[in-house]
Amino acid sequence: MHLAELSLRDFRSWDELNVELSPGITLFVGRNGYGKTNIVEAVGYIAHLVSHRVGNDQPLVRASRNSARISATAINQGRELTAHILIKSQGSNQAQINRTRLKSPRELLGVVRAVIFAPEDLSLIRGEPAQRRAYLDSIIATRTPRLAGVKADYDKVLKQRNALLKTAGGSLRRGYDSEDGAAALSTLDIWDNQLASLGAQLIAARLEVVAALNTEVNAAYTGIAPESRPASIAYRSKVELPSAQVAEIEAALLTALAAKRQQEIDRGLSLIGPHRDDLDIYLGDYPAKNFASHGETWSFAIALRLGEFHLLRKLGTDPILILDDVFAELDAKRREKLVSLATEVEQVLITAAVGDDLPENLADKIIARHLVTTVEDADSGRISQLDAQLDAQLDAQSDAQRL
Repeated sequence: MHLAELSLRDFRSWDELNVELSPGITLFVGRNGYGKTNIVEAVGYIAHLVSHRVGNDQPLVRASRNSARISATAINQGRELTAHILIKSQGSNQAQINRTRLKSPRELLGVVRAVIFAPEDLSLIRGEPAQRRAYLDSIIATRTPRLAGVKADYDKVLKQRNALLKTAGGSLRRGYDSEDGAAALSTLDIWDNQLASLGAQLIAARLEVVAALNTEVNAAYTGIAPESRPASIAYRSKVELPSAQVAEIEAALLTALAAKRQQEIDRGLSLIGPHRDDLDIYLGDYPAKNFASHGETWSFAIALRLGEFHLLRKLGTDPILILDDVFAELDAKRREKLVSLATEVEQVLITAAVGDDLPENLADKIIARHLVTTVEDADSGRISQLDAQLDAQLDAQSDAQRL
């Protein structure tokens, strides 16, 4: 898979961008804060419908604008599709494939597939459980787009259930002896059933992905740091899981919800479900979060992304590989591992503050280079531009002066 064209409008620092792309390695160079990462962030967003840098869409829309647009033309085994997404500062986003309006942006999943290596990946090891859950759910959504809908439905049920626990605590405590208590408990039963049904599907998908990832991550980590302890990952649930079967997981969730009901009512919060689970990351017998050195943490972060890449590659085509300002953070050994991957992938997009950040054995393999520069705009802040855009403006100015 590769992108043939990327267009942005009012996306972060880009009021407008139109760039043609080709298979091979493309480099975007620019000083920090000038907007180079915004380009690859847009590719990642249209692939995953989330940013790898922020947790909500608001920062993606240029200041004083109501919406941002990303359009990307992907070519996958000879088939060409153009994905469009309109990101709104308020209200629901809208999406199209070619000229067909989609019912939900989730229908874009799979049109563009991408794996992003970025400095933020360290949070997969050292950060909070929510970041590791998001990592798993992103892979699941790319492999099986239908499950993105299951996750969205689960989040809605969880929100409604939490609202009931928080606002109807008094009624719930009165129980079936009062009319309002019986009504609140009946509603809670409904939310319990839906949370268990949807949650079981999500947990089963996570267990399947973790089982497949564990082998890939172990092999990738050994290749990067053969002298280190072996790497492994494991899914940790708040519920004792009898198996990976959806029906059995659902039953276990319902049992756990019943056991925790009074505690949840007292706290006004859902304590059971996949939103409380985590991905355990081990070096040898010890949690990497507490025992890994800085170098080992980087190696594990790279191994997680390599594992993701190889899982998606098994779908039949290479995902687009994005290396966002990572070479400056890595030593020679880890650089070499990424270079070996980059040279065999159909399309690679790299950002760097300066060309010197790139390994020497990668520089001669770059097929296109773009310099990201900025101009200042009094009303809406910094506006990013590519070298080709600036050259075109200068040529137009020169022509006007000659006339």
